[in-house]
Amino acid sequence: MSIKKKLGMGVLSAALGISLIGGGTFAYFSDTEETNNTFAAGTLDLSVDPTTVIDVENIKPGDVMVREFELINGGTLDISSIDLSTAYEVIDAEGNNTDDFGKHIKVLFLENADKTGDGWIIGDYNDVIAETTLYDLKNQTPDAVENVQSFWTHLLGLDGEGSGLPAGTSDQMYVAFEFVDNGEDQNEFQGDALKLTWTFEAHQTEGELR
Repeated sequence: MSIKKKLGMGVLSAALGISLIGGGTFAYFSDTEETNNTFAAGTLDLSVDPTTVIDVENIKPGDVMVREFELINGGTLDISSIDLSTAYEVIDAEGNNTDDFGKHIKVLFLENADKTGDGWIIGDYNDVIAETTLYDLKNQTPDAVENVQSFWTHLLGLDGEGSGLPAGTSDQMYVAFEFVDNGEDQNEFQGDALKLTWTFEAHQTEGELR
């Protein structure tokens, strides 16, 4: 090998050694900070008081039964809507029914006092916001906390609270059940019973930029 090549290889080897040494000992300024972050989910906590809305015996055609109950949001999140689902079982005492007992029980949803700002007066059926039978209600899921305003409160600007149920609040609900007297023979329902189950399902409000 020529002297020129030997010198060249020596210089290259020396440069490589220096670079390796320098790479292991190179120093620079630095500073480090860390953040502690938390994602805590809120809660939906709906309750009904009392848990039995109606328990009545010995009813007859023409009877009207008014009941009140409270929907309570005990969670940390606002509720946008509460779907009401209906299911019932008819106990046919004599086994002679040709019709569904639920078709003869009318449900009258009365004004939500917390939405309109006024209470319901017994016998005042001007405050009925919707009515149907238990039979038809099985195929519906109305929003129990929707703000349905009467003509006068809307006209006067007394709209009360909006729809939904904010965290930490409650709505006082009024409902009436009527065993409809249709003026016909309803003897097949004597001694019968109807077991009603209402299920209230709360839904969160829409997500938002936080």
